[in-house]
Amino acid sequence: MRRADIPTTDPLQPLLGEIRHCRVCEPDLPLGANPVIQAHGDARILIIGQAPGLKVHQSSVPWNDPSGDRLRSWLNIDRDTFYDPRQVAIMPMGLCYPGRGKSGDLPPRKECAPLWHAKVLQQLPNIELTLLIGQYAQNYYLSGVTQPEKPKTLTETVRQWQLWAPHYVPLPHPSPRNTLWLKKNPWFETEVVPFLSKQLHDILNCQKKVKNLI
Repeated sequence: MRRADIPTTDPLQPLLGEIRHCRVCEPDLPLGANPVIQAHGDARILIIGQAPGLKVHQSSVPWNDPSGDRLRSWLNIDRDTFYDPRQVAIMPMGLCYPGRGKSGDLPPRKECAPLWHAKVLQQLPNIELTLLIGQYAQNYYLSGVTQPEKPKTLTETVRQWQLWAPHYVPLPHPSPRNTLWLKKNPWFETEVVPFLSKQLHDILNCQKKVKNLI
């Protein structure tokens, strides 16, 4: 699979090229640097996750693994829609695969978000819905956004998703490792997932109607 071909007229593309050539963290990355990001100035959905896993590092395609399959199931969208950067932008907290630790992948590198996120967001003026997947994205983007303060645990943050919706929606990571969490918290798939799917499809359908009128 290749990254989608994007017209060079999109002003975001030079920045994406710069990001994909970033080597700031390379000395600390076991498999070297390979920043993975998907974006276009027309995108209305933004997904901010943790960091690429090994399969994503090898393919350079974001969420190209079982976690991505579950995420697309939650969103109720197909791969063509998910990988259309004009509709869905994908920017993890750490842009490169960080390597393995004792209990899974290492945390995302701390350098990426301060270095690149604000620059990318400035070029994404049409974002209507941002999915914050996992504690790293939630801690970075939700702290100080509303009162009361963001809950300290991921479970309570996701449980109180309505505090930040519809602009932000905090989600657990869709990794197979979280299957037990999903069983213990059935409210997520009965309350949050239907809202999320409807909100996303409403936005994308509106986007299609606007394009048809142009």
